[in-house]
Amino acid sequence: MKSLLALCVVWTVAVLSVSGTAEQKLNNCNEVRAAYSSKGFNVNDVPNKGINGVPLKVCPQGFSCCTVEMEEKLSQQSHTEIKAPVSKLSTSLQSTFKQRHDHFDKFFRELLKNAEISLDSMFVKTYGMMYVQNSELFKNFFQSLTQYYVTGSIAVNLDSMLSEFWADLLERMFRLVNVQYEFSDTYMECVIQHTEELQPFGDVPRKLRIQLTRSFIAARTFVRGLALMSDVANKVSAVNASPSCVRAAMKMLYCPYCSGQVALKPCQNYCLNVMRGCLANQADLDTEWNNFLDAMHSLAERLEGPFNFESVMDPIDVKISDAIMNMQENSMQVSQKVFQGCGTPKISAGFRSKRSVKESTFTSRFRPYSPEARPTTAAGTSLDRLTSEVKKKLKHAKKFWSTLPETVCVSKGIAAGDECWNGTAKSRYESDVIGSGLANQISNPDVDVDITKPDTVIRSQIAVLKEMTSRLKAAHSGVDITAESDDDGSGDESGSGCDGPNCDMYFSVPPSSDKEQGGSEVAGSPRVNPVQSNNSAGVTSRGSMALALCGLTLALLASRLR
Repeated sequence: MKSLLALCVVWTVAVLSVSGTAEQKLNNCNEVRAAYSSKGFNVNDVPNKGINGVPLKVCPQGFSCCTVEMEEKLSQQSHTEIKAPVSKLSTSLQSTFKQRHDHFDKFFRELLKNAEISLDSMFVKTYGMMYVQNSELFKNFFQSLTQYYVTGSIAVNLDSMLSEFWADLLERMFRLVNVQYEFSDTYMECVIQHTEELQPFGDVPRKLRIQLTRSFIAARTFVRGLALMSDVANKVSAVNASPSCVRAAMKMLYCPYCSGQVALKPCQNYCLNVMRGCLANQADLDTEWNNFLDAMHSLAERLEGPFNFESVMDPIDVKISDAIMNMQENSMQVSQKVFQGCGTPKISAGFRSKRSVKESTFTSRFRPYSPEARPTTAAGTSLDRLTSEVKKKLKHAKKFWSTLPETVCVSKGIAAGDECWNGTAKSRYESDVIGSGLANQISNPDVDVDITKPDTVIRSQIAVLKEMTSRLKAAHSGVDITAESDDDGSGDESGSGCDGPNCDMYFSVPPSSDKEQGGSEVAGSPRVNPVQSNNSAGVTSRGSMALALCGLTLALLASRLR
């Protein structure tokens, strides 16, 4: 019994000695005051020496250099500090693909404009007044192509537009090569109805329709995809951190301050669990994001190959002129077939001489295509160069959202070794690192995540990516499934997010009630996980417990002796 009593006394003295050491360690909070002030806060908020930390809601409740008011301010600071690297990375992603979108869009628009200018210049030289008098046909043609590039099939049915273009061109040329005749509107309708069997322009219309359709669908869908990447990054990065995330970040980043260890950095695995909890919803975006990137990469390869917009638009004036020349060379055979099918037209009353026919028909030959004579490259680059660059960027963007925690947790503010802040003390972090995504957060030891409530903004962006992936895959096959609207349908709501001054809601003290006075947790009140510490924090309570146990032991011994 004497030995037991002696052991109890020694234990009590040891605990009180540690408590005294801890109190002496927090005898002044000068380092904390300097660090707190460097964050832009009022240094007068920090006590001169350690105080009783029982009122604290997040950090260890032993002797502390923090007050409840400091916790509130540091929680806002931690919210800013965990959001900043995510925002920076997302902004970089957004900027990268916004820039690529602008380059591609400018390139495609300039190709269209250059093609129109080139055709106008060459046709004036080749066909003279005959072209000038009919130039609005070609102007409308390019306007329709541009409108289709911008809006898709909502405003322009490409097949119908091309059919009307060739029909209109056939009507005008047929009148010019048969200027000696009069043609009623009914007669020309008959001519147009037999266009396919007549094939006045050879195989050019069919080939050009296939080339234009595929290249335009691929180009406009790819550009829309680049715009969507930037838009998704912008919306997802704006999703607010939940209160439980902010609380966990506060505990990770600033509770060392409260124990006077301002230079102590969080353990890397600890940081990973906190950030995976905070970014659980964003990680769920990754599967559809990666599918979308794969579809973009495949379509980029199509743009380099069979759906090359540049190789279609650059020589389009040559192709149209070839069609015109084909009509000119075969005008007699075409006219004879028309006369056989639609009847012989009446001689024009204004017909005067063979000279009139010669002056009124296309007689010039178009100059041979010469690459050196082409306009300068659109936007100062080439499609091959643009697609090669963007494919590299697409590869680097894979798994962007699921790897955000790893990217954030390799910063200089995180410790890679074992001498680090593990959430309670300067020691090794023992918990396992959990997986990414909302479903895995049920076992997160550091962040309380409600896995039953996915973030609405993230879910809407997943749906948007899925829809765009379908459009990209269709474009890869030369099919246009233009949506009713370019609006991506995403909302501005954020599930259980927190931003601004209300982020400190979990610090507020719930109103007292009979249930609370009885020791039970108040329904609806914020849950705060108890935090223990292996160093200075909590030593006072351990000292009190030691004294109480020893007192109980002495009382038992006394009763037995009696």
